[in-house]
Order: sequence, then structure tokens, then C-alpha cells
Amino acid sequence: MSAREPALGSRIAARLSGGLVQFVLVVVGLFWLMPTVGLLLSSLRAPGDIAESGWWTVFTAPAQLTWENYQGVLEDGAITGSLLSTVAITVPATVLVIVIGSLAGYAFAWLEFPGRDWWFVLVVALLAVPVQVALVPVSELFGWVGLFETTAGVVLFHVAFGLPFAVFLMRNFFAQIPKELMEAARLDGAGEVRLFTRVVLPLGGPAIASLGIFQFLWVWNDMLVALVFADSDSPPVTVALQQQVRQFGNNIDILAPGAFLSMIIPLAVFFAFQRQFVSGLMSGAVK
Repeated sequence: MSAREPALGSRIAARLSGGLVQFVLVVVGLFWLMPTVGLLLSSLRAPGDIAESGWWTVFTAPAQLTWENYQGVLEDGAITGSLLSTVAITVPATVLVIVIGSLAGYAFAWLEFPGRDWWFVLVVALLAVPVQVALVPVSELFGWVGLFETTAGVVLFHVAFGLPFAVFLMRNFFAQIPKELMEAARLDGAGEVRLFTRVVLPLGGPAIASLGIFQFLWVWNDMLVALVFADSDSPPVTVALQQQVRQFGNNIDILAPGAFLSMIIPLAVFFAFQRQFVSGLMSGAVK
């Protein structure tokens, strides 16, 4: 039986790597991309064409495609200003979570201090706290300290709720660094700061890239926190697009190009760090 098992496993692996599986994966990928393609083509059609027919009609009538919608969006100060507001919120919230999460993850992984394991259990428990629970008390706190409807308040909220996952991820990744490597660096006279910056951070690049992508996407696509805490005069793009919805219909000539533009930056960030993202996800599979 043991001699037949490898042969059976080899046959199954060979069949799974065949052309049929690859064809199925291509079909699934095309279906997955269909909403994005539909949004892009809709954003390139005039409002009258959108009202009369579906986006797939551009394949038989390519003359429908026009850049007028994008020109209108770029000339709309509310949309362009909301994109800048989103960048002003997302970049600091991502950088702060990476920096603080990396420092805390290193401390939990390699520093000895009283109650370290219990503190880490508390951090993990915070992962289960839903955002909705904190909206009312944090609103009252921000109103008392003057951070309500400010960019700084939105950034602080995202940092606070992003840190538990960041600490959990970075601690688990840093803990996999060989102990012999850390001890050798200490024997060479490296202090904790130099050890963290010269040894741990370079090895933690894949995990940092994964954390950055997760945090960036969460903050960029957030709408609930932005609706509650963001400045109504300079809302992020998710809120600005929601405000474009009319009472008796959708302002599709603004919503479609605006939504597609809001997708470009997250997609660019993801594909720019795709290799590091995959390495970070796979780093915990083997040790």
C-alpha cells in the first residue's frame, strides 16, 4: 500500500497541473475581473448610452467610448479634493501602523518584560472588537479633545484599530527569525536598536509589505469611519462618491469614473508589492 500511495499522489498532481485546471482558473479569473471591466467601460460611455443599454454593447459599437466623463470628474473639485483627502488619511495611517506594529512585534518576540505573554493575549483579544462598538464612545472622546471631524481623528481611529492585527502579524513573523542569528548579532556588540534596524527589519520586509498592503486597502476603501469622523467639507473619496447619489437615480457619469479612479491607486500599490505580499503570506507555511 505504501508503494502505491506515491504513484497515486503523482497521478493526481499530474492531472491537477494539466490544461483543464488551467482553463478553469482562467475562466474564474475572467469572471472575477468582469465587474472591474464593466465599471471601466461604463465610465467611458455617455450618460445617454448608459441609460439605453448595457456596457457590453461597446464591443459592437465602440464609438460610444469617450473621455468626457473623466474630464468632468477631473474638473470636479469635490472629487479631486476627496482623493487628496483620502491620501492624507491613508498614508499616515499606514505608516504609523507599520512603524508601531513593527516595534511592538519585535518587543513581544525578542524582549523580556513582565507580563509579556499576557499583554500579547490582550492584543490578540482586541482583534475581536468590532469597529461599530467604538463609534459612540470615541466620538464623544474626539469631541471633548477637539479631534471630531478632523483628518487627525480619522487617522488615529484607523491606527488604533489596525495595531492589534499589525502587532499579531509582526510578532509571529519576527519570532521565526533564528535565535542563533540574534545571539550572534548580540555577541558582535549590536544593541537592541541596531539589532532591530540592521537585522530584524531587513528580514521582515515581506511581512511589512503584507501589512502595508492590508492596512492601505482597509483605510482607502473605508466608508463607515469616514462618514462618522471625517470633515464634511473635505471628505474622503468613498464619502464623496456616496454624496453623488441622487434622490431618484445615480449620477453614473460621475460615479463610474470616480469609482474607477479610486480603484487605480490601491491596485497600483498591490501590484507594486505583489511579490513581497506573496512572500509574506507564505513565510509562515514553512519554518
